[in-house]
Amino acid sequence: MRLHDEADVAEYLRNGWWVPDTWSTLLSARVAEAPDRLAVLDPGNRAQWLDGTPQRWTWRELDEQAGRLVTILYTAGIRAEDIVIVQLPNSVELVATYFALSRLGAIASPLPVQYREHEITQLGSLLGAAALITATRIGTRRSAERAVALRDRLPALGTIFAWGPGAPPTVIELDTARPSAGETAAAAGYCAQRAEHPNDCVTICWTSGTEGTPKAVPRAHGDWIAMAWGNVDGPQLTAADVLLNPFPMVNMAGLSGMMLAWLLSGSLLVQHHPFDLDTYLRQIEDERVTYTLAPPALLTRMLHQPEILARADISSLRILGSGSAPLSPSLLTGWRDQYGLEIINCFGSNEGLCLNGDPAIVPDAGDRARYFPRFGAGGYTWPIRSTRGFRSRLVDAATGQQIDDAGHPAEIRIKGPNVFAGYWTPTGLDRSGFDDEGFFRTGEIFEISAVDGDPRYYRYVSRRKDLIVRGGMNISPAEIEGLVAAHPAVAETAVVGYPDEELGERSCAFVVTRPGASLTLADLTGYLRQRDVASYKIPERLEIIDALPRNPLGKVIKTALRAAVSGAAVSGAAVSGAAVSGAPAGGTAPAELRPAPA
Repeated sequence: MRLHDEADVAEYLRNGWWVPDTWSTLLSARVAEAPDRLAVLDPGNRAQWLDGTPQRWTWRELDEQAGRLVTILYTAGIRAEDIVIVQLPNSVELVATYFALSRLGAIASPLPVQYREHEITQLGSLLGAAALITATRIGTRRSAERAVALRDRLPALGTIFAWGPGAPPTVIELDTARPSAGETAAAAGYCAQRAEHPNDCVTICWTSGTEGTPKAVPRAHGDWIAMAWGNVDGPQLTAADVLLNPFPMVNMAGLSGMMLAWLLSGSLLVQHHPFDLDTYLRQIEDERVTYTLAPPALLTRMLHQPEILARADISSLRILGSGSAPLSPSLLTGWRDQYGLEIINCFGSNEGLCLNGDPAIVPDAGDRARYFPRFGAGGYTWPIRSTRGFRSRLVDAATGQQIDDAGHPAEIRIKGPNVFAGYWTPTGLDRSGFDDEGFFRTGEIFEISAVDGDPRYYRYVSRRKDLIVRGGMNISPAEIEGLVAAHPAVAETAVVGYPDEELGERSCAFVVTRPGASLTLADLTGYLRQRDVASYKIPERLEIIDALPRNPLGKVIKTALRAAVSGAAVSGAAVSGAAVSGAPAGGTAPAELRPAPA
C-alpha cells in the first residue's frame, strides 16, 4: 500500500529528505556492519508479562529470528498489504515481529497490551485485520485464548499466532514452529521478488483524538525514518550508545523515539516492560545505559527523592529525554545541577509533529522547559535531519490567517517528508484534516515566543479540546462517555480530566442517574472491567449530579465540570458524591509504565 503522492515522494528522494531504505534494508545494513555485536535485550522483569527467560540477541540472531518468522507467516498465508494486529509487550520478540512483517510487506497495527476485547474488536473490525500476533500469556491474561474467542466478532480475522508455550490448538506457536527447507525457500523467493519501497505502508498506529472512535494513522518507511532522525541527532546517538526503552513500542514515542533511533544509529536497545523502578535502575547500571526516555512524573520523583538514585549507579547516562506533559524549568535545572544530565524536551504526535528541544539548539535549560524550536519556520535552519523539507506555521482558526507575530496563540499546522499522508479508512485515506495548501491541522495551540528579541521559539499553549492525557496515554472522553452511558443506572454522563501531580491528569465521570437508581464508583468500575475496557481508560472519580450544565444550544459546558472537579465552585452544577482517590498503588510510576491489572 503506497501512501504518499508520487510527485511528493520523488521530491523527498531527490532532495535527500527520504532515503531509499526500509526497515528491512536498514536491518540488513546493521547485520552486514557488525553481525556479532549485541543488538537487543529483553526486559529484566520479562517473567511478569511473558514466558521464557530474558534473551540477548546479536544483530545476526535478530535477523535469523526475523527470517524464521517470515517463513512461518508466509506459510500461513500472510502477504504484502495484509494488516496484522500486533499485541505484545516490549521484548525481543516484538522487534523480530516488526522486521518480519516489514520484510513480507505486511502492515503491523500495534495495540497496547492494556487493550482488551472491547478495543481489539472495535479496531480489528475497522481494519479488516487478516491476522493477530500476540503471546499465550500477557501478565495473568491468557491472550491467545481470548483472541480465539474473538473470531466470531472479527469475520476477516484469519490466523492467530502466539509467542510462548501452551497456545490453543488453532493458534500457531511461533517459538516452536520449525519451517521446512521448502517453506523457507518459498518465503525467501517471495521476499526476493517483492520490490520494497520507502513509500510502502509499514504500520497503522492509533490516536485517540477527541472523537469516540480512535483514528488510524498509517505510516510509511520513509516518513517514519525522516521523523526518527530527530531522535538520533538530538541526543547525538552513535553505535556506542545503549538505549533503555520504557515506552510501549506502539506509537510515536516507542517507535520513532526508541526503536528507529536505535536502528538508524546501530546502538544497543535494552527493552523494559512492565515498568518497575528497581529493574529500570538496575538496567541502567548493569547495561551501562547512556540514553533513556522517562515521563516528567518519574524524573520529578527521582529528583525530589535522592535516596532512589542513591541505590544505583547512573554514571553511564549522558543525556535524558522526556515529554508527554509540560516540563518545569526546575526539573531541567535540577537534573543538570545535581547529576550533570541535560534533558531533551520532546513534543510529538503520531501524525508527524516533532519539536524536540535539545541542549545544542536550546542551550538554556529554563528556556528548554518552556519553549520548542520553530522547526519548519522560514528563516531558520537547524542541525537536525528531521527538519529538512519540514514546514510549520501558525494559523488563526477563526480568520484562517497565518500568524507571524509573537504572543498570538494559534493552531500549528505541519507539512513535509515526516508528516503522515492521511488517516486510514477502509475506503482510502482521509485527508480532511489537511488544509488547502496541504498542511495538516494538528489541533495543537502554540504561539511564537521571542527570547532575547529573537522569535525562534514556539511556546505550547494548549492541546486539543477535551482530550485527557493520563500518564502519557490519551483518553477520548467521547469513547468513555459512550461506555458509561450504557450502564443501566446512567441517564446522562460527561467525562473530563482533572489535574494530578504524578500523572498529569486523571478522568472523572459526571453522571446523572436514572430515577430511583444509584451508582457508586465500584459499580461503574466493575461494569467497565466486565466489558474488557483498558484499565487506564476507566474513570477514577465519580460525581453524581442533578443535571449536566449546558449552554443555550444544549452543549454540555465541560469547562464548568472541569472547574468543579478541580475544586472550584460552579454555578448550575450541583455536585454531590465524594471524590474517590485514584492514586496509583505504591505511588511509584505513571500508569503507562505499570502493568495493567488482569
